[in-house]
Amino acid sequence: MSPTVTDTLLSVDNLTVRFPTAYGPAYAVNHLSLRLERGKMLGIVGESGCGKSMTSLAILRLVPTPGEIVSGSVMFDGQDLIKLSQKGIQDIRGAKIALIPQDPLTSLNPVYTIGDQIMEVLMRHQSISKKEALEKTIDLLRQVRIPNAESRVNDYPHQFSGGMRQRAMIAMALSCKPSLLIADEPTTALDVTVQAQILDLLKELQETHNTAILLITHDLGVVAETCDNVAVMYAGRIVEEASVFDLFQNPKHPYTKGLLHSLPTLEKIQSKTPLEPIEGQPPALTEIPKGCAFEPRCPSRMEICTSAFPPHSLIEGKNPASPHDVRCYLYPTPT
Repeated sequence: MSPTVTDTLLSVDNLTVRFPTAYGPAYAVNHLSLRLERGKMLGIVGESGCGKSMTSLAILRLVPTPGEIVSGSVMFDGQDLIKLSQKGIQDIRGAKIALIPQDPLTSLNPVYTIGDQIMEVLMRHQSISKKEALEKTIDLLRQVRIPNAESRVNDYPHQFSGGMRQRAMIAMALSCKPSLLIADEPTTALDVTVQAQILDLLKELQETHNTAILLITHDLGVVAETCDNVAVMYAGRIVEEASVFDLFQNPKHPYTKGLLHSLPTLEKIQSKTPLEPIEGQPPALTEIPKGCAFEPRCPSRMEICTSAFPPHSLIEGKNPASPHDVRCYLYPTPT
């Protein structure tokens, strides 16, 4: 059974983001649709450049110039974010939807203390005094396990380690208790131990506050450990979406299978089995074919694959609340 309207917090339909280039328009996000339920974690995975981060920016209407959203809707808690005024979307950013960006060092202002930057968010969205904001900031830093929060609140970003900066960004993101948290590669450039701590923290916050999380990553291992559902993205489109169990146990799209086969496993390492890379390269975003963009690299390609982008095929999975949706001509479409 599909999620009910009341369960769905975020509903993106046919979202398209275009950039003008000297070689013609580049479609970074191309007719993308996805759903995220309240309190759930959805992972978006795919190769670098497939449009994952641009999807998160488009949801928040932060597409950098000269890019533009040319079609689609982003329904969040009953409001279409695309149609909101500039003030309307600014009131939602940080308060109801928060973003943990990919690189905390470049996202934090180097000339302001960590505390000042978190306090600014609190005072922008809540009617509280500076003293109350400071108390809440120290409490937030404690929640994300920053040691000696009372003194570290006065430190500058360069005085924090990479893991601590990421924790500070999480504290800032959670300062107004948002309904939706978008985490864009939150463990990039962190060592394995710190990665595990950050992911544990996100899961704990999700369960404690019933926060929905959109997790953007290229790491399928991270998705397997943390997410409820996963969407696989290729050349600006979602090509497969399913519960984590169904996708890892029974992948359908040839691209998803290629991603999973290219991963190192203990069995492959012990048997010294070579990894199976996906042959070829993704298409240029200015030259997206009208058919399936994966067709030139696909071992199962057919003549029909070049005709048009495949329609949805729904496949029965283990979790009836999370339909297994694949866009591939290898599978029958609903009549």
